[in-house]
Amino acid sequence: MIAHRIETTIGEDSSLTLPNLPFKAGASVEVIILECTGSKMDVRQNPMWGVPIKYERPFEPVAVEDWEALRCSC
Repeated sequence: MIAHRIETTIGEDSSLTLPNLPFKAGASVEVIILECTGSKMDVRQNPMWGVPIKYERPFEPVAVEDWEALRCSC
């Protein structure tokens, strides 16, 4: 399935035109229309948005000492 996202505005006659879609003529597509109710996320409010994450040791266990199941109750 190929997904394509586009933002547009409903026309005065309550119609919707979607130009330049990346699908071939005659292709069967599913259309879901969602109303934009809020403003877009502002990068200034979320300064870490889009910043790459770097994992120093991705396969090392994290906080092993905090797992009660791993503690020996001998």
